[in-house]
Amino acid sequence: MNSSIVKNTSKLLTANIIAQAIGLLVYPILTRLYTPDDFGTLNIFLTIGGIATLFATAEYQNSIMLPKSEKSGVACFHVGFVITLIVSLIFVLSIPFASQISALLNAPELTANYWMLPIYIFAISLWTLLNYWHTRNGRFTSVSAYQITQCTTGAGLKWGLAGFLRNGLIVGSVLAPIIALATNVAATFRTAIRPLLTFDRAECRLMAREYANFPKYSLPRTLINNVSGNLPVLLLAPFFGVSHIGFFGMALTLAFRPLNMISASLYQVLFQRIAEQVQRNESIKRFFCKFIRNTFSVVIPVFAALFFIMPWLTKWFLGDGWDDTALYIRLMLPWLAVICVGATIAFIPDIFQKQRTSAIIEIIYLILRICALLTGILMNSFAIAVALYCAVGFCVVGYQIIWYLRIINRYERSL
Repeated sequence: MNSSIVKNTSKLLTANIIAQAIGLLVYPILTRLYTPDDFGTLNIFLTIGGIATLFATAEYQNSIMLPKSEKSGVACFHVGFVITLIVSLIFVLSIPFASQISALLNAPELTANYWMLPIYIFAISLWTLLNYWHTRNGRFTSVSAYQITQCTTGAGLKWGLAGFLRNGLIVGSVLAPIIALATNVAATFRTAIRPLLTFDRAECRLMAREYANFPKYSLPRTLINNVSGNLPVLLLAPFFGVSHIGFFGMALTLAFRPLNMISASLYQVLFQRIAEQVQRNESIKRFFCKFIRNTFSVVIPVFAALFFIMPWLTKWFLGDGWDDTALYIRLMLPWLAVICVGATIAFIPDIFQKQRTSAIIEIIYLILRICALLTGILMNSFAIAVALYCAVGFCVVGYQIIWYLRIINRYERSL
């Protein structure tokens, strides 16, 4: 188990490091070419697109990993693909209302870019399905290639378009996944894509019913989690404007890109491996306890050091005028520490069919986050809103880790 995890994680982690490093290294250039308002509009665009992509797959991408037969796995992919087509079409029909949606979010620049949302949603959703299809079959090299292509292309386009288009950030964010997706499909057509061309309607209906818990419980849970994670953008933008959102969005980018380099890679590999372990009724507790202990032993001292050097580091990296970003990252650090563990093993409820309880936790999480942000709004302080938002995140993610361990303990007792 250890050797295969190290091998597969190394593939994804290497690709993630290269991709995220490219994405991060271009930011000192982008922050000198675009304004905080431009980044604020980008964050609003990506927030809407991110929420829509959840509906576009209805969480059926997770079901691709679970069936034992290849035919059923293909059918799970097709169920998600049909939903992707429907949701993308719905957003095409919403284009005439772009100005009203932009006015509601206090983001006038969004109007001219709204037409690209359906394209972005389709491309990201289709890759989400293909990503899990590749993961099911152990094609981690294909996943790695996509990550590098998307980040490299996105960084180059955002930089190259800066002198020609003010909305170069959004155009680059839309074109990059399209180019990466097309490249991936072309490269893996014979080995990975060809089996997906056979559509079995009866099997699709069977799989849709078999894994109905994903749209029934996982989708609301993930949707709530996503909306909850983007609440500062959705709730604070109308009160404080896109400039504050630009600073905060930059803080999220700089904080989560390095974190996701490791957690996203480990999540995919561990999800596949632990699902197989559970299918064989093998013990998993010892591994998880060691993983959590070792992760915190590294994260806590590193984040403590970052707290003290963050103002200098941010000014050196982004340039003058981004001081607020350093403040927001410092406020996030305790929350980020528990996310390093919680995000990596968040597949536990899906493996053990605990989506309903997980959805309830996310609802409570959302309510607490809304209360935190509303407190900041009432006090007319963006910083207080962010501080309370991060404090709530630290408490809830910490509880989720404890809950995951309880689920694992119950499984171990059943062996």
